[in-house]
Amino acid sequence: MSMTAHGHVLPTYARSDVTFVSGEGVWLFDADGNRYLDCLGGLAVTSLGHCHPGVAQAAHEQLDRLWHASNLYWTEPMEALADRLSARFGGAAAFFCNSGAEANESALKYARRATGKPGVVALEGGFHGRTLGALSVTGQPAKRVPFEPLSPGAAFVTPNDVEALAAAVGPATGCILVEPILGEGGVHPLEPEFLAAARELADEHGAVLVLDEIQCGLGRTGSFFAFEQLGVRPDAVTLAKALANGLPIGALLVSADAPEGFGPGDHGSTFGGNPVACAAAVAVCDALTDELLAEVREKGAGLAAGLASLPGVTEVRGRGLMWGLELDRPAGPVVDAARGRGLVVGSAGETVLRLTPPLTITTDELEQALATLQEVLQ
Repeated sequence: MSMTAHGHVLPTYARSDVTFVSGEGVWLFDADGNRYLDCLGGLAVTSLGHCHPGVAQAAHEQLDRLWHASNLYWTEPMEALADRLSARFGGAAAFFCNSGAEANESALKYARRATGKPGVVALEGGFHGRTLGALSVTGQPAKRVPFEPLSPGAAFVTPNDVEALAAAVGPATGCILVEPILGEGGVHPLEPEFLAAARELADEHGAVLVLDEIQCGLGRTGSFFAFEQLGVRPDAVTLAKALANGLPIGALLVSADAPEGFGPGDHGSTFGGNPVACAAAVAVCDALTDELLAEVREKGAGLAAGLASLPGVTEVRGRGLMWGLELDRPAGPVVDAARGRGLVVGSAGETVLRLTPPLTITTDELEQALATLQEVLQ
């Protein structure tokens, strides 16, 4: 095994040669003192900006009280967070873990336990994590093939193809698992009609409908849950990324009227419901006010118009402050050139530029990002 230039870290990421040492709001600072406008938000994680004062205060206060307690007992932050999420969902029970992949693993186990059926229908281009179970239902062959054989029973259909979905869902289907907006797959929003068909097919065949909102949830699209704008209520939803604004946490929310699944001993997580992470997540939920969500919708509409006018952009896809730009060229060099001009953006496929800035970004800061992209794409 070869060593990396930065020492004893396994080369699982193609990291850029930048070391970030601090952040404040929408700004990142590297070890050389350079400042960057962060329009990636740690891959849709720091949605309230870096070192958000309210979230930092909640985490610090909890850190001074209690870091960890076994899940054989209750903690106040875990119960408070479950209450917040249930209220936002309209009645749900939560299982807490540490990441999006873990949340989706929990969802797969819940669906199997609730229905007794092993089949999972997911989407081509969908992404649900890199652990073996989550990878088994990720519709991206490049990520799957090196680790096959994976868990059997997954079928993949083209997003927004209602006929293909109807053909794939059957008596052995226990779970329909989709992202309302495919993130890693290129930022492709699902049409309301497709999600409505998924809901009807799940009901018809006794399957559970699980929405992976790990990237598109928690205000990213301008509503607390993305599904709120799509007219469909799922049986369960998975969350992670932005839930604690950067502290590790994941959650499975199961609707109060969904089939029962888990009982004692069916699932667990040693660090799930960590008091510090949960305290931070409570602060995040409280910060996602109706006013902020309305601003996300308004700023998103303006950003979309500006992005569509950029040179080399052939299509703009997304909602709120989650956007993918289909380019007439590879996205990688554009990401590098933007970073060289002090702007952090990402990619979601070979020719897709991705923007997921903090929800707190100002209109002036968005204009600065557009101006930088204009320069880079000339």
